[in-house]
Amino acid sequence: MLLFLTSLPPLLCGLFIVVLPTALAMLGPVLVRRFCRYSTLVKNNEVAGFKFATIGVIYAVLLGFAIVSVWEKFSEAELLVLREAGASATLYRLSAGEEPEALATRTALRAYLNSVIEDEWLNMAAGRESRDASASMGALYAATLHLADHRPVAVGVEIMKELGAITEARRGRLYLATGVVPSALWAMLITGALVTVGFTYFFAMENLRAQTAMTGALAMIVFLGLFVIVSYDHPFTGAVSVDSNPFRGLIADMDKVPEQRSWSAPISR
Repeated sequence: MLLFLTSLPPLLCGLFIVVLPTALAMLGPVLVRRFCRYSTLVKNNEVAGFKFATIGVIYAVLLGFAIVSVWEKFSEAELLVLREAGASATLYRLSAGEEPEALATRTALRAYLNSVIEDEWLNMAAGRESRDASASMGALYAATLHLADHRPVAVGVEIMKELGAITEARRGRLYLATGVVPSALWAMLITGALVTVGFTYFFAMENLRAQTAMTGALAMIVFLGLFVIVSYDHPFTGAVSVDSNPFRGLIADMDKVPEQRSWSAPISR
C-alpha cells in the first residue's frame, strides 16, 4: 500500500493522504456534537486540555524523528549512487589498456552500468532487484578478477577495492529501495495521528464552525507530516526519488574520453 501511494503523482498522493483524511477529521466534531451536548463536552476542556498537550508533544517528537530519519536515508541513497558511480569511473580508468583482459573488463563494466540504468532502476521503483543487473555484476566480477591477475599486485589490489566498493554501494541502494520506515514505526505514526486528531473531539467550543476549522488545521499539519514521510520512504520510487544521472553521466564520459593504450600511460590533458 505504501509503495502504491509513493508511486502516485504528488497531487494524487496528497489527495489520499492529506485532503481526504483532513475532510473526514473535520466531520468528527459535527458528529460528536449531535450525540453529546455542548454543556457536557465543555466540562472536559480543562482536564482534556492538559492531557492533549502531553499527547501532542509526544506525537510531535515521534513525527519529527520519523521525518528526519527518512530524510537521512534518502540522502544516504543519493550518496550510495554517487559512490557506486565514482568507483565505477575509477575501475574504468584502472582497466585501461588494449590487452584482452582490459577490454573485457571495460565491456563488462559498460554492460553492468547499462543494465542498472535500463532495468534495475525500474525494478527498484517496485522494490525489487534486477536479475539482468545481477548477471552483469557476475560477468564484471569474472572479467575483473582475470584482469587483476595480469596486473601488478598494487594495481590489482586497487582494482578489487573499487569492485568491492561498487558491490557494497549496490547492495546498500537495493536495501533502501524496499523502504526505510519499519512497519512498527508506521503503526505508531498512524495510531498516533488518529489519537491526536480524535482527542480534539473531547473538547467543546460554543462556535462549532471554529472548532471544526481548528480540528481541520491540526489534522492537515499531522497528515502533511505523514505525506512527507511517505514521499521519502522509498528513495527510488515516485516523483521524489534518486535518479540515475550519475551513471548516465559516467557513460557519457566514457564515450568522450579516448581509450588509453596502456594502463600505465598518462592521461593526455
